[in-house]
Amino acid sequence: MTSTPATQTCTHSPSTASQAEQQILAAQRAYEQSRDAAPVTRAAWLEAVAAGLEANADELVGLGQADTHLDEGRLRFELRRTVFQLRLMAQEVLRGESLEATIDPADPNWGMGPRPDIRRVNVPLGVVGVFGASNFPFAFSVMGGDSASALAAGCAVVHKIHEGHLQLALRTGDVVVEALNDSGAPAGLFSTVTGRAAAETLVDHPLVKAVGFTGSTAGGRALFNRANRRPEPIPFYGELGSINPVFVTERAWAARRDGILAAYAGSFTLGMGQFCTKPGLLFVPAADTYDVGTVLGGYLAGKPSFPLLSPKLREGFDQALAGLAGKDGVEVLVPGDQAEAPRPTVLATTAEAVRANPALLEQEMFGPATLLIRYQPGTDLAGLAGLLDGQLTATIQAEPEEELSALVTVLRERAGRLLWNAWPTGVTVSYAQQHGGPYPATTAPGTTSVGTAAVGRFLRPVAYDSFPEPQLPPALRDANPWGITRRIDGVWIPAPGAGAPVQGSPAARDGE
Repeated sequence: MTSTPATQTCTHSPSTASQAEQQILAAQRAYEQSRDAAPVTRAAWLEAVAAGLEANADELVGLGQADTHLDEGRLRFELRRTVFQLRLMAQEVLRGESLEATIDPADPNWGMGPRPDIRRVNVPLGVVGVFGASNFPFAFSVMGGDSASALAAGCAVVHKIHEGHLQLALRTGDVVVEALNDSGAPAGLFSTVTGRAAAETLVDHPLVKAVGFTGSTAGGRALFNRANRRPEPIPFYGELGSINPVFVTERAWAARRDGILAAYAGSFTLGMGQFCTKPGLLFVPAADTYDVGTVLGGYLAGKPSFPLLSPKLREGFDQALAGLAGKDGVEVLVPGDQAEAPRPTVLATTAEAVRANPALLEQEMFGPATLLIRYQPGTDLAGLAGLLDGQLTATIQAEPEEELSALVTVLRERAGRLLWNAWPTGVTVSYAQQHGGPYPATTAPGTTSVGTAAVGRFLRPVAYDSFPEPQLPPALRDANPWGITRRIDGVWIPAPGAGAPVQGSPAARDGE
């Protein structure tokens, strides 16, 4: 049984521009009070939010079920992921590695002449505006990666709620604010707004110093342009769109094509194809004697179907699917349907067709549909890869002994995460994770929105040249009163008694 999204009958009034401005002003006051907080204090705030979400899990999951078509298991897992991420960020704050505190003591014999005492540390940007995503009501929403990493950096956050899960988001915001207040954080450090007027105010207001965004290419690009038209342009960290190609070599196809197709069917239909890392392109060798459609259709027949997250997403999916299916050289290999819970669709074309019209590789279908591209034996896969735009991920299915450096090099130029004999619909939260890529996947390819490195987006470096010890910030004093990791005269010194890695990480198969 499916529920009708509560947002269809919600009577909540959107925030006005004036209300948004007042919250931004309150966020600025909170930032000024908290920007020099010790790591132990900031980590305690993150832990308080994590504990608050856990304590209210039953209520929040229930609201998520009412607001979306997601089931209880998915929502509980996503909430656990969110809590884990907050605690991982808290440990990162305690170690201080994102501060990149660097000390170059005075050296009269430095190779280019006497060196002064110069010390550098990262400081928070200020107030950050965060736009929630539609497809992850916890992990990329109110207290998702952007909000968590901005708070970990020492910023204040004003979060623009996505109306696709409005009641859940409003209540989550209340839980976060209550947890921060109870833990002693300054009022206004975190707040939420709704509606277009507030969204525009978030991007335009001079006190907002950065924006995090996850959503459509059109919407993200419009806000990116707006941020750059400001008298003082600001960083806009937008995750916009990705089709996540998968290249299957001839040897891998010959050795395990059934297994590849089975895994592919599972990956592109996970979450009804509403993950940013859904593999939307599959390059396989042409095979006259192997009926790919029948085999793939068999694997898809048993996949459960659910309504898409919102009517707007469904409308966009239907338009994208119909548009691509109507292109010259594209056929329907496995037909879906127009049901409320649509069955998966597989389209097919050829390498020759995409060379003639590379735009075939650019149409993201955000839902349960994918495009298979057949190539002839001996085809230069690196050449095909060169037709792609920027991506979050790119996957190679190959045999271990194959020499594929040319393909890997081209894909490295076009994607932020490369996978070998794995599938991209799993974005674990970790230290080495990279969730970002060249445009149009993101507007800032040098950054990630997932993992501990995400904190760095909301920091900037400041150097202190020849300052006396008492005038230095704690992170740069000789005694290291914060007990953080630092680089001294070129050598990294770990934080004294640095905490062990967070245990109990959610499994990697959590999508995105």
